[in-house]
Amino acid sequence: MYLIVIAWLYVTLLMALAEAFSTQGSVLGAIITFVFYGLLPMGLVVYLMGTPLRRKAIRQKEEQARQAAVSSQKDSTPQPDAGRHAAALPEASAVPAVREEKR
Repeated sequence: MYLIVIAWLYVTLLMALAEAFSTQGSVLGAIITFVFYGLLPMGLVVYLMGTPLRRKAIRQKEEQARQAAVSSQKDSTPQPDAGRHAAALPEASAVPAVREEKR
């Protein structure tokens, strides 16, 4: 992929040089030729062709983070009844229970 990009930039550089050294050309025309025929299109091509690689790298990082979280969670979570103590009473709930009135 990069070989094509390098080759195209070489061709546009030669086009720009031909524009700059032509008797009817100008340096500004050469710069515009190189930017609009070379740099911008090839920058877009490299960006679009690199999208799958970026997505793959992001997925790998997310998977590694997920695996690290699962392994650290397994290590830090105590096993039930591991201490052979009675279960603790639940804390008071935020909403107290309401009794029904008798008629």
